[in-house]
Amino acid sequence: MGLIEMEFERDSNPVDLVEQVASLNDWAFERTGDEITMTVTGMWADYDVSMSWMEDFEALHLACAFDLKVPESRMAETVKLLSQINEQLLIGHFDLWTQEGAVMFRQTLLLNGGAEPTAEQLEALLSSALEACERYFQAFQFVVWAGKPSRDAMDAVLFDTAGSC
Repeated sequence: MGLIEMEFERDSNPVDLVEQVASLNDWAFERTGDEITMTVTGMWADYDVSMSWMEDFEALHLACAFDLKVPESRMAETVKLLSQINEQLLIGHFDLWTQEGAVMFRQTLLLNGGAEPTAEQLEALLSSALEACERYFQAFQFVVWAGKPSRDAMDAVLFDTAGSC
């Protein structure tokens, strides 16, 4: 039971707008009811982005994964890395799905009270997810494939260059 019991009727499914954005960007996508999956090409990887409308919560959930399987031997260090990365993020977070060994960025847009998403909100949701994946992809590679400690991986990806040649 909620604190305030009110019913709102939604004019459209928020995934409809996501589908329009995917079409405008020429992203490969597939839609099934309240969920759309897209493939977005980044600098370091292709990202599988899934957006799902969760009617019960009035929330648009975004999950963004990349092709990186974490072996059992690197799970503990990857969990340390996730914690260090998540400390840096203002919105969204990275998760490790241990059964699949998959790293995923997740974030949710709440649309309570019948609110409709705007194109600007969707752009912010998508761009923040893709920017986080692009920024930290190499840290995951350092830990998983190169066997580096999480602190070294973070130092490498948080290094910002200044000046010009």
